[in-house]
Amino acid sequence: MANHYSALKRARQTETRTTRNRANKSRLRTSLRQLREAIAGGDANAVKTSFSGTVSLLDKAVQKGVLHKNTASRYKARLSARVKTKTSK
Repeated sequence: MANHYSALKRARQTETRTTRNRANKSRLRTSLRQLREAIAGGDANAVKTSFSGTVSLLDKAVQKGVLHKNTASRYKARLSARVKTKTSK
């Protein structure tokens, strides 16, 4: 356990940031799962709305430092390809 005031403050800040990052990551994973389920289900309207929301969350995750920008870009490219094959049929 921290003993100095600065170390106590740093521990509090770490706890706050960890909670915030965990919530952002959880929100992102939920959105990704819902999009994958929508793709599997085949409902084109649900896929489109879910895709736009998921892309937005990916961009926000990069902005907040939860994901690296290349990781988000890779996710978006792969999801976009899957969405394109489902909506074009």
